[in-house]
This record gives sequence, C-alpha cells and structure tokens, in this order.
Amino acid sequence: MNLRQRLQEIAPPAKGVAAPAELRAAQRSHDDAEYARLKTDIHRKLLDRVDLEVMSSLAEEPLRQELKVLVERILAEEGSALNAHERKQIVQDIQDEMLGLGPLEPLLADPTVSDILVNGCRQVYVERAGKLELSGLRFANNEHLLKIIDKIVSRVGRRIDESTPMVDARLPDGSRVNAIIPPLALDGPLLSIRRFAVVPLKVDDLLRLKTLTPQMAELIEAMVGARLNLLISGGTGTGKTTMLNVLSGYISHRERIVTIEDAAELQLQQPHVVRLETRPPNIEGKGEITQRALVRNSLRMRPDRIILGEVRGAEVVDMLQAMNTGHEGSMTTVHANTPRDAFIRLENMMGMAGMQMPPKAARAQISSALSAVVQVARLADGRRKIVSIQEVTGMEGDVVTMQEIYTFQQTGIAADGTVLGRFRATGIRPHFLERVRAYGIALSDGMFDPTRIYE
Repeated sequence: MNLRQRLQEIAPPAKGVAAPAELRAAQRSHDDAEYARLKTDIHRKLLDRVDLEVMSSLAEEPLRQELKVLVERILAEEGSALNAHERKQIVQDIQDEMLGLGPLEPLLADPTVSDILVNGCRQVYVERAGKLELSGLRFANNEHLLKIIDKIVSRVGRRIDESTPMVDARLPDGSRVNAIIPPLALDGPLLSIRRFAVVPLKVDDLLRLKTLTPQMAELIEAMVGARLNLLISGGTGTGKTTMLNVLSGYISHRERIVTIEDAAELQLQQPHVVRLETRPPNIEGKGEITQRALVRNSLRMRPDRIILGEVRGAEVVDMLQAMNTGHEGSMTTVHANTPRDAFIRLENMMGMAGMQMPPKAARAQISSALSAVVQVARLADGRRKIVSIQEVTGMEGDVVTMQEIYTFQQTGIAADGTVLGRFRATGIRPHFLERVRAYGIALSDGMFDPTRIYE
C-alpha cells in the first residue's frame, strides 16, 4: 500500500463523489508530512551506518551507487509500503541531501531556470524566460533550509549565523548566492541564487535571442579590440555580467587579464586569467579585503586589462585611475537605468570614497577614463536587450558629453505580451573610429546608416 492509499483509508471520499478541494489539500499536506518523516528517518539511520571519513574519500558516482544500495536495504528492512516511483524518489532525494543541496538539486539541473528564490521553507519561486513562477518544491523545515545555506557558504570559506546574518557566496558553477537569515529575515531564512550557464553565452547566442544586431556586435568587437575602456550599465537582472562575459570573449588570448569580484562569477575563456575575490571580515570584525584593496594590488600584477565585476563603492576611484594610467581596455559594470544615471552614480561613489574633489574635476576624471557605455535592460516580457550604445566625447562646461550610436526603440506590446520594438543606428559616427582603424580593425560600410531598421 503506498502513501496515497494510506491517506485514502484515513479520509476516503464518498463513493462516486469527488473529494472537495479542502480534503485534497489536506491529503497532499499529510502526504508531504508522511514522506518527509520517512525520509528523515531513513537519512538518520543511514548516517548511523556509513563511515563519513570513508565516504569523503570516494568519488561522487561510486558514492551515489553505495548510497542507493544502503537506502534500498533500509527500506527493505523497514518493510516500507512504497511503490517503485516512491522508492526511486526517496533514493534520489537522499542522494541529493547527502551529496548536493537537497530539494534545490532538480532546479540546479534544469537549464531553463535562471533564478531560484527561496522565501522560507515552504515557498520556492523560479525564473524561466524572464518570468517568475511558483515551484512545488519545499524544505522539511527552516532548520533544513539553514543546513543547506550553511553547506553553500562553508564551501567558499564564509559563514552565516546570528552575528553574521547576511552573506554573499557562489556555487561551484559560478552561480551567485545571497542568503539572509533571522533575526533580519522575519519569516524564515531567505536564499537567492542567480544561475549561470554551464557553457557561457557567446555573441552568437545573443544574436539568436535578438539582444543586439550584427552591426552592434561588430562595433562592440571593434571597441574591445581597440582597447577602449567600457562601462556596462543596467538594472538588476538585466544581464550585465553576461554581457561582460561576452565582451571579454573578444580580448586577445595573448593578454593577461585580472578579474576582481565580490563573489567570483565571471567565466572568461582566455588562458591567462588571474581571478581575485574579496574576503569578508572574520568573527572579530577583522581581516576584510575589499575590492578597492584588490584593485590597488592588481596594479602590481602586470595586468594588460583589469575587469571589475561590479563597481559599487570606493573602488571606483582606483578603477578610474587605473584606466587613466595605462590599463586601457579595462571594463566594469554599474547598476543604473540610463548612461547618464551611471555617470551620476560613479560621481556619487567617488564622494563616498572620501575624495575631496570639486564635481567638475570628478566628472573630468570619469570622462577621460571611460570611452563608451553599453546600456542593457530587461523588457516587460523578460527579454534582455542592449538598448543604447553611447560614446563619451568629453566635457562641455561642467557636463560630461555623450553621443548615442545605436538605440533600441520600443514601439508597443503585442497581444501575447511580447514587447515590440526596433534597433537602429542614430547616424552619428563615433570619434573613436580613428583609434579603431589605428588598431587595424575595419568596420563594414553603412553600419551607421540610420535608415536601416532591425525589428
């Protein structure tokens, strides 16, 4: 007799009458609780039988097979009334619990999931194709969820507890993780995972997804090849890191690249890449290594280019100085809704760093360091697009001047919710074309023709 049959014995519906919604919900809840109790019981007995030291020395696949044999043996000894599907499921769940991240493993194995948002033990949302949906996955309780969070953060040498209730970390595949627990999270632990593709997206993938046009891709390749300093601007979840990965793919394999991040997530494919990651303070509040310290140190590492995952504080000063003192072709990202907002944010961050500098001098440093801004956005239908490419042309009075080279214009929304719009060149030829030619890069004729429209 399986779990469903046992539940029907507890509360059988009247013959010929469909069970009410409340009864079906109660059955599902009881079913879940029964399954969770059984899994916990088997897990506990399994831990009593295995040698954890021997277990840690085995490769993953042989260990999975050993766990499967042990779980099936315990089920047979207990005489558990489970059907074949339930037996297979409980073996899989216990393997995931002991070797992976428990209930999250099916989502991590699903390539269509780009975000996993855990709002306490009973509610897990996922993002697919830019849209959020509620998944059916749950954790046994908040303690179970806390155990999974601790397993994630301990892998990268970080910790989370009441004294440090917030943490940024990463998964082995580079996916970004943020966790926050009580007392800051009132309804239980919260976990957010930003997934990254096992195989990083390339420009061909962005062309297929219509994130940009072939002419825009050609221009971006030329800007990277000519060692222009680039800023990628966009809001949360717009694909800034993905765009940074794509742009870095145009860097020559002969160059030495230093990457600096809070939580390492860039997936550069060049052979000569040095990856640096910040370190949070220890339990005594000491030992913190900031992005600013890493940027300063990277200048002594003979980098050809410096790639800063995201500029968000005092490190902006050292990054701009590096761009102005010979480290051409460097790149970074910033949270901002427009290129103009991005420059305002950079200026504000320079003030936060304690720089006693007149606003005009700060803007002059920004305008001389950066050559172009690539603005990315997530549209209402979830698709990501490059909505603007702008060249930084210098200063006029107290204002940083820019000119737009390519733009995306939204024209409406279709009946199915798809955003309608078109890419086009503005007709302005950028000033950096002379530098591009000096590097031996030839751009196609007519790529700045404003009459060519791309839907």
